[in-house]
Formats: sequence, C-alpha cells, structure tokens
Amino acid sequence: MKVGVIGASEMAGSAIYKLAKQNLEIDVTGIVRHESKAKKVLGDDAKLIVGDIFALSDNILDKFDVIIDAFGTDPKNAEEHVILAKKLINLVRKNKIRVIFILGAGSLHTGDDEHLVVDDIAQMDNADTWINTPRQQLKELEYLNSIDDVDWLGISPALQFEAGPATEYIEGTDELLYNKDGDSKLTSGTMATVVIKETVDSVHHQERITIANA
Repeated sequence: MKVGVIGASEMAGSAIYKLAKQNLEIDVTGIVRHESKAKKVLGDDAKLIVGDIFALSDNILDKFDVIIDAFGTDPKNAEEHVILAKKLINLVRKNKIRVIFILGAGSLHTGDDEHLVVDDIAQMDNADTWINTPRQQLKELEYLNSIDDVDWLGISPALQFEAGPATEYIEGTDELLYNKDGDSKLTSGTMATVVIKETVDSVHHQERITIANA
C-alpha cells in the first residue's frame, strides 16, 4: 500500500510517518517543504517528495493509495487548510484514493448547549494570534461534510494535542472528549496509531471522528 503523508516533518505527520514505516504493509513517502528539516526529524533514509504541496502536479500525487493530510502552516495563512482540502478532494475523486485529514478540536461541540469548542478557544489568552487556524479548520470540515463521492475521513484531536507516545484511547464523533481524570488530551503517538489503523483496515468513511488519550 502506497501512502503519502503531507507535513511529515511536523508533530502529527512525523509520528504518522514513523509508525507507517514500521508497518510491512505500507510503503510510506513524506511530502514536505524542507528536505533538511525532514531528514533531521525522520532520518537520512526517509523517502521524500520535496516541494510546495500547492504546486505539486496531480501525476506526482496520484500514485498513492492513501494520502494523509497533516499539513500545518502559520495562523495568518490558515486559509490554506481549506484550499488544500479542495485540491486533495479533486485529486482523489479522479483517482479513487482514500484521504485522511488531521483536523482541529475547534470544530467539536461541548457543554450543555453543545457550542463549538472554537468559541471557547476565542476566549483564551492571546487567542487573537492563532484563532484563525481553528476557524479555518472548522471551514475545512464544513467543506468535507459536503463531499459524498470521495472516501475521506477527518480526525479531530482532543483540546490539548501534544507530542508523546501512544496510549489507550477513547473515540467519539462530534463531542469533545474527556478521560476519566477530566483531561482532554491527545498525544501524537495515539493519533498515529488511529491513522495507521484506518489506513490499513478502514472502518470510518465520509465522516469525522475524534479521539483522546484514555
């Protein structure tokens, strides 16, 4: 199975790439902007496509069976999350490729009134410097929910998403998850575990799920 990981040198993408590389069923390629950074993170033997994802032609990307979008960018450029989603949907529609999107927690619901988590994020200290990212990832999910002719999956992390090893996890759909200790946290290793599981033996299709460390 040929798998491409967009953003393979970033936190989520690198965990996904490394776990995929350990799986004998997967031939994984990292799709990155900076070769030197990627090799530092993934190793000198990392299999890479280097370039601007928005400039890469379809015939470079259409060789994959699964594309994993772990793209990250500055909040001021967060609109690129939606632009990339549209590019990938058009690509995979033509080539019958499965695509998995790493989304944000802002599009989840929480509280008795089931308000959006992004509304709570907006109240955090210095939120104005980075709120554009969860807002644009909400728009990304809204766009994906309109797509019914492509095998896509979106995965939202818990409220706190950080680097760390895989643990047992809990899974939901649209509600922000908390573990038994009242924490809403997900580590990159746990995210990678779920992504690779869905890559090799897909269960969820045309929907968004959310996961948190148990």
